[in-house]
Amino acid sequence: MTEARRALGKKGEEAARVFLERRGVRILAANYACAAGEIDLIGREGEAILFIEVKARTSRRFGPPQLAVHRRKQRQIVRTAQWFLTERRTPEVACRFDVLAVDFVGDEPPRIQWVRDAFPAEGVGVW
Repeated sequence: MTEARRALGKKGEEAARVFLERRGVRILAANYACAAGEIDLIGREGEAILFIEVKARTSRRFGPPQLAVHRRKQRQIVRTAQWFLTERRTPEVACRFDVLAVDFVGDEPPRIQWVRDAFPAEGVGVW
């Protein structure tokens, strides 16, 4: 991954974090990593734990950012979420897998689309 792509990802994650916090989501972890993989943001909304993948783009040339969360990535996120829940000894709790698509266009503020329940734990895509 190039330094420019890494910087764009960090910028997108920060924009997503601010966006979510302004909407009442309490962030529990950022860039959670384990042997199963990595999840950009983990938050709590009401009683549900949210596992959030952030996709940032500067162009729609290759389609909307959320399309980059393909089935293999979905399965990796679900496995990582299971690891997080086991590690935290979290009892049965409602979980949701969301995607935040962050578009940066010129000097405008980022445009953010929040796709709630983007995919089920079984890893079947809905797009």
